[in-house]
Amino acid sequence: MNLEPQQIFQLVSLLAVLALFSISLRGQIGYARWFKKWEADRKARRDAELDAEARERGDQPPKGPWG
Repeated sequence: MNLEPQQIFQLVSLLAVLALFSISLRGQIGYARWFKKWEADRKARRDAELDAEARERGDQPPKGPWG
């Protein structure tokens, strides 16, 4: 089986595009994980702030099904 120069170039180009795609996909997945963690941390901080403000005012939210 003989490969012509054009076929070799196409194969190398295809492999290069595949490598770039996999690197880009890995970066996107990492960013999505970071963003979800950041958003969860932000919500936890905000909930803690709201709870602290409610304790200062003295109006505690009900903690159970019967208040």
